[in-house]
Amino acid sequence: MSRETKDLLVTPKLFEQMLRAEGNLLGLESRNIADTLAQFQQIAVRTGQSVYLWTPDTGIASLREADVHVPGSKRLADALRFVLQSVQFGVYLFTGFEDQLRPPATSLLRRIARIRTGNERKLLFVASSLEIPDELDGLVERLGGATGDTPHPRLRDGRWVF
Repeated sequence: MSRETKDLLVTPKLFEQMLRAEGNLLGLESRNIADTLAQFQQIAVRTGQSVYLWTPDTGIASLREADVHVPGSKRLADALRFVLQSVQFGVYLFTGFEDQLRPPATSLLRRIARIRTGNERKLLFVASSLEIPDELDGLVERLGGATGDTPHPRLRDGRWVF
């Protein structure tokens, strides 16, 4: 198995799994965030899907079209308000969110988790070690990736969770 194949995390199958997921909040652990985001960008360009990336430095930006940015979206809460008000389907990737994952962002995420329309928004939290506050942990579906990138089980409240 070549290094490129071994490190491939974002496959069309994983992307379809994200789109079919029952919930709107998803989590993915990856040892190499930059490679994972580059693979998402390739999928966005090849499929034409609306995939966006949020970072604290740039806010929300399109992975398909480099010059498309959402002004005023650098704070996590502002980005989540944008997602909540959007009527269009989109996949939103979030990295570097850990220090901003507190109220009011957590209440906005609970509202996004309840969206059940035909144009759902999927939010994917990508981190090397995904730590979600207890109040949101049951709302975030963790996705498995390539061999070696699957989440490790953790003991939480007397039960094993991924």
